[in-house]
Amino acid sequence: MSKTSQQNTTTDASGVSVIHAQAHSSGLQQVPQLVPVSPGGGGKAVPPSKQGKKNSFVDRNSDEYRQRRERNNMAVKKSRLKSKQKAQDTLQRVNQLKEENERLEAKIKLLTKELSVLKDLFLEHAHNFADNVQPVGTETTTTNPENTGQ
Repeated sequence: MSKTSQQNTTTDASGVSVIHAQAHSSGLQQVPQLVPVSPGGGGKAVPPSKQGKKNSFVDRNSDEYRQRRERNNMAVKKSRLKSKQKAQDTLQRVNQLKEENERLEAKIKLLTKELSVLKDLFLEHAHNFADNVQPVGTETTTTNPENTGQ
């Protein structure tokens, strides 16, 4: 296998040199490399959306310009309405959650009071039960007078 390659350099409309390399018999396809044409090698790359618009003058009276402005204005209105709707939805959700939180806090207070009452009842019952039950080794024995003296 030989690794000979051939390079062709071209310059496109935006002033960027493109190096096309063709590899023979290697089976690999190489990607073109972009190289700036300016001698300093520096400078900023121009995004594709700005490349064709840099030198063109926009006629503000043209139909194309008017149509683009109308589409843009409609898109802006739609975006602002969507943003307002999202803010309103968020505010509504916040209010719902606040109401739910208040209901849950009220329920917590009610259940806490109920727990306290039930604890008091249980403790009172346990105390009364303890007073009525005598411990097992302290039973009093009664003597039967008939059985004495025999």
